[in-house]
Amino acid sequence: MTGREVPAPARAAAVRSLLGLLALALVALPFYGVWRYETHRRQVTPQAAPPAGAPPAVVAAGPAAGAAADAAAPPVVLAYHDIGRGGRGKYTVTPEDFDAQLAALTRAGYRSLTTEEFVRYLDGGPPPARRSVYLTFDDGTHGLWVHADRILAKYRMRAAVFLITGSVGRHRPYYLSWQEIGRMAATGRWDFEDHTHAQHRRGEVDAAGTRASALSSRLWLPAERRPERVDEYRARIAGDLDTSLAEMARHGLPRPRLFAYPFSEASEVSELSPASEASDASESVDSGTPNGILRRELARRFTAALTNNSGRPLPAGRRAAAAREVRRMEITRATDLPAFRAGLELWTAVPPGACPEPLKDTARWSPMGGTAARGGTGVVTGAFAGVFTGRGPYPGRAGYAAASYRPVATADWTDYTVDVTVDRLREATNNVGIVVRDGSLAPLTVSLSHSYVSLFAGTGERRTEVARRTLHDDTVHRVRVTVRGDRTEVVVDGHFRIDWTEPRAAGGNGRGGLALNIRNGDAEGEWPRFASLRVAALPGAGAGAGAGAGTDPAGAVR
Repeated sequence: MTGREVPAPARAAAVRSLLGLLALALVALPFYGVWRYETHRRQVTPQAAPPAGAPPAVVAAGPAAGAAADAAAPPVVLAYHDIGRGGRGKYTVTPEDFDAQLAALTRAGYRSLTTEEFVRYLDGGPPPARRSVYLTFDDGTHGLWVHADRILAKYRMRAAVFLITGSVGRHRPYYLSWQEIGRMAATGRWDFEDHTHAQHRRGEVDAAGTRASALSSRLWLPAERRPERVDEYRARIAGDLDTSLAEMARHGLPRPRLFAYPFSEASEVSELSPASEASDASESVDSGTPNGILRRELARRFTAALTNNSGRPLPAGRRAAAAREVRRMEITRATDLPAFRAGLELWTAVPPGACPEPLKDTARWSPMGGTAARGGTGVVTGAFAGVFTGRGPYPGRAGYAAASYRPVATADWTDYTVDVTVDRLREATNNVGIVVRDGSLAPLTVSLSHSYVSLFAGTGERRTEVARRTLHDDTVHRVRVTVRGDRTEVVVDGHFRIDWTEPRAAGGNGRGGLALNIRNGDAEGEWPRFASLRVAALPGAGAGAGAGAGTDPAGAVR
């Protein structure tokens, strides 16, 4: 035996060890396979088949009356949470209802946008093809993988999920797992956006235990008996947002471009918001308050934030893009198909040319805050109620009423004229107001009485008279108001003229539709009346003037 030879007993022992390891592997392999299968099953839930039935045929959409540029329009943004069966709460839509809603959209010729297409529009690109929707889901529940994915595939649609990245894989099976998210991303049907990492929660904000959104509030530090300092709050939310973005990158997802507020809150502040009117200057978005800090931190990372609540109408459009905040049409378990159709019509943009006689469109006026009676029995509620046209009923023998015409659908109006005839005016006892750019950051009220016309910029306590002209005393006056970009021209009775330029009306900040108000200060006298009101788009105004999809029957959601 040489020095290099292995003794026979050692060779035999090595062979026995190798055979033992092979036997152990053969015994363990089935158990390992079962373990891997069970792990996979826990992380990737089996998908459910979509509701039966083939997608409907598309109904050719005809041109909308009065639409000068009907080929493009702002999209409607829909907000869902979960898709599932059983008693899972008001925000869980059944697969059958979701299927029916997508079928209705398909039948009407709608197409779903990718996040890239939607963001490109918000960044100043042209509006997408008319009849576009952007489908969004908040939170990242596993019902999106189990139910919604197969239904989207059935209708060849796309959607975006706003993930709470700190909840992914937790509280299974309620939230999605990263494995399910990976499979969803691979289909090409889903985009993934941001909904915080761990700030989708309520926290205590004072010593009394008051609870509020942790993202938009400075939290109470009980050990130190004080609220967070501004720098501590900023560091907390900035760190959470950065962690969320890092988690998505770590799992191979593209960087999110959009953010959805937890609890569908909003931070957009304007003088039109009752909350901002009640607050002091410290609530300005330029201050060091949570509101301003949060908006700045979001603006550094995202193109826009999405919400289901806002202080003023902010449907997808140039006004919303300027605010960097988009409001969505929320869908819940209670949204049946008729309500879905009605909501879609409410949220679909219409151009000025499609609404030539708003006074005849009585069901689409929304009463505004401050509508009240003095010496009367109630307020204007429900539909238009004829209070502006002389038919009544009125809120009282004396009082005040205000209403906005289709405030969501007209949010992007610009470059239009309003022609009004008012009668039954009486000296110092009654008057009317015509509000243009309604809902914008630069609304302008034309206040008309028996003997004068005034222009008021702004609303509420910040409303300021910027011009006044004395008129020939008369019970009847005719007014033409022309809105063109940041300029407004008012002509009364053909020759009393006022021109006003509002710097804040530049771009999307100045877009908005029409509102009316009316006042009677004499319980023994009659209310004034809008004898006629006509709206028209200025010549050459197209999609940039708020042209929308209209409401033509051929393209209605059925």
